[in-house]
Amino acid sequence: MRILVTGGAGFIGSYVVEQLLAKDHAVRVVDNLEGGRLDNLRAVAEHPQFEFHQTDIRDADSLGRAFAGVDWVIHLAGIADIVPSIEQPRDYFATNVQGTLNVIEAARQAGVKRIVYAASSSCYGIPDEYPTPETSPARPEYPYALTKYLGEQLVGHWGRVYGLETVSLRLFNVYGPRVRTNGAYGAVFGVFLAQKANGRPLTVVGDGTQSRDFTYVEDVARAFVMAVESDLAGEILNVGSGGHYSINRLVELIGGEVVHVPKRPGEPDCTFADTRLIRERLGWEPAIDFDDGVARMLASIDDWQDAPLWDPDSIQDATRSWFRFLGGESAC
Repeated sequence: MRILVTGGAGFIGSYVVEQLLAKDHAVRVVDNLEGGRLDNLRAVAEHPQFEFHQTDIRDADSLGRAFAGVDWVIHLAGIADIVPSIEQPRDYFATNVQGTLNVIEAARQAGVKRIVYAASSSCYGIPDEYPTPETSPARPEYPYALTKYLGEQLVGHWGRVYGLETVSLRLFNVYGPRVRTNGAYGAVFGVFLAQKANGRPLTVVGDGTQSRDFTYVEDVARAFVMAVESDLAGEILNVGSGGHYSINRLVELIGGEVVHVPKRPGEPDCTFADTRLIRERLGWEPAIDFDDGVARMLASIDDWQDAPLWDPDSIQDATRSWFRFLGGESAC
């Protein structure tokens, strides 16, 4: 099949592209290279069934031209991080909501049969139930989470109204090599590995007992490939590791000194996906356990030398808006 991958030069997208090409699909990547990097696609750049379009999903006219002849779409393009979404909500709506509308409209007009959307587990906010099933109510705590949830609603609605086959995958705490290191203060892996590479203390939020459903990127990419090749339609599925792991356990695996920074308001103490549905509907199982995944990242620790380096003072400055606007606590 000819498959278009938006955000295909990004962290998750580049793994999806590699796996699709390995299965003999023809892959067309659309990416504006604001978050993605051509270097992520270096291994497939000369593949005869690969093509790249530097196009922004906010540009509906240019985007439509990239959809000619496409059978299926995997929509990963978007912007992430909590703090910038609080400070620049219009940008997040323009990309994650209007951009998603542009993608699904281009897909509809091009006669695309199937769309798989990269949704976010952040839509659950601070859930009542652990592990958290897909039936849990949506309670977005910040604009990024809201915009990803609205994108998911658009995709599902277009499926119901226009007959597109749609699947949304709610991703939990994806990590692995190529994880984005540029831009605003964000994911814990990027923060910790840059600190480790530069011999600095690891900045642990709160007491470090909070846990996350860390899911390895190759497993996540495989879920996208299985979803787009399936005959499922109108489904929303969690993608998680089947467990949850404390920040203190991550620190133990990485090694090094620790310094603590204040606990952040509005952030769950636990994320933990109920993955029964994706196991039943797709037969998907995670293959990389947490210890192995961290070891794989540590094997390339030198790659983190030039990543943004955070300390307690710079973190305090970067998260000022977070503390100003958000509130609430949770327990696992």
